[in-house]
Amino acid sequence: MTTHDTRPGSTGGADTPGPLHGGPDDDYTPEQLATLPREELDRLGARYDGVEVLHVEPGPEPGSALEKRAVRQVGLMFGLAGLSAFAFVVVYAGAGWFLPDWQWELGSNTFSVLYTPLLGLLMALAFTFFGVGLVLYTKKLLPHETAVQDKHDGSHFDRVTTGATLVGGLHNSGLKRRKLITRSLAFMGGGLGLMLVAPLGGLIKDPNEGDPLGTTEWAEGVRLVRDDGTPIRPGDQEPGSLETVFPAVPEGNRLSDAATMLIRLRPSQLEQATPRSGQEDFGYGDYVAYSKICTHAGCPVSLYEQETSRILCPCHQSQFDVTQGAKPVFGPATRSLPQLPLAVDDEGFFVARSDYIEAVGPTYWNRERI
Repeated sequence: MTTHDTRPGSTGGADTPGPLHGGPDDDYTPEQLATLPREELDRLGARYDGVEVLHVEPGPEPGSALEKRAVRQVGLMFGLAGLSAFAFVVVYAGAGWFLPDWQWELGSNTFSVLYTPLLGLLMALAFTFFGVGLVLYTKKLLPHETAVQDKHDGSHFDRVTTGATLVGGLHNSGLKRRKLITRSLAFMGGGLGLMLVAPLGGLIKDPNEGDPLGTTEWAEGVRLVRDDGTPIRPGDQEPGSLETVFPAVPEGNRLSDAATMLIRLRPSQLEQATPRSGQEDFGYGDYVAYSKICTHAGCPVSLYEQETSRILCPCHQSQFDVTQGAKPVFGPATRSLPQLPLAVDDEGFFVARSDYIEAVGPTYWNRERI
């Protein structure tokens, strides 16, 4: 016993009609479909797809004042979106080129403060104008219809008529004759594309350019100063004491990698001191200076026990012996604290002889190569 479903397009599924298939492929051969105009294919597709159009509201009359006003509005939105996107690219690519260089600084009121907000604002404006343009285009220029459709399996007939429907949608959009919108779309597309691709440039730059992880603000002749900015002379500290010092540069006491411990060793500690190889002359008299940044996880090393000559990191309890070149003697840290070479300037104040000769802080993936 066999059954036959007479609903249009209900069985389908074949590129060529045959005795085992019913529906529109039996009613129309591929040759017949190829000869029908697009409008007729569109109507056939709707009818055989079970589409019932409940209401149609046509778009504005071609060439009318209403259409021209809507086209100008849409073109303006797309144009502003493109301008915002291109402005984003200008700010992003121009920093350090024909615009001031971007360098984040705490409390700064220069271009660095405006750089990131400008990028965010321009990107937001680009997408906002793009969205408003799409809404205006849909609301004011496209015909609107309310339809109900029953779903079914596809067939060659369905594919051909669906293609005609899509082409009809492009035709109804009026893009071919609305040149202002087409050009503004192309302009906006170029700007949005560049805006989205431009930040990828940061991924192909050499992150080690200038060795940002391997250098600090310490340099030859830079004074050691307290948190309040006052310089330090030999003899200002008691033997066995520790004082946190910073480079005498703008905002030096706020630099996360520059905090340094200036330690005055006791005579007994000085007798036991065993500097690291190649760093025998890094101290000055009974003074030594080590980075305050733990080599395990970057916590501030701040507890000094002069009786045992150990510096303790409170985060994970790593301990460093100052008489052995701040070598780790307990805890998870595996590297000694970097030592700052010391000298005294013409006025008798402590200065650095150079930057640290190794990167401060915890290990990172390519530390040994830079």
